[in-house]
Amino acid sequence: MRIIDRGPFVANRIIDLSHAAARAIELIGPGVGNVELTILSTPASSAPAQFAVQVGAFRDRANADRMAQRMTTTYGSAKAVLRQGDPPLWRVLAGHEPSPDAAETLARRIRQEQDLSAAFVVRLDP
Repeated sequence: MRIIDRGPFVANRIIDLSHAAARAIELIGPGVGNVELTILSTPASSAPAQFAVQVGAFRDRANADRMAQRMTTTYGSAKAVLRQGDPPLWRVLAGHEPSPDAAETLARRIRQEQDLSAAFVVRLDP
């Protein structure tokens, strides 16, 4: 099944499935459910994984740039990254951490200090 990158925007949700995938495992009615993930393969990469915290997603680039500047000032680094789609969104990613645990520590700090309850860890693409 294809996992799409649109969230989670609700606490305790880890992935968001495509509509077809949700229908295939009968999650259309309830909307949420427990799933088991089995990794079949990972992309070949010589670079070690890096992680950040997604702090927002914006249709307007100016809003994303303002948030990225705020995060850079407070946490040292942030960037706005375009996610193509309908509509296209500017995702703001704060930090550049070497592990999921380090990124989660940053996410907890951002959620607490910035009152951004929807901030969550993402893996950065090489």
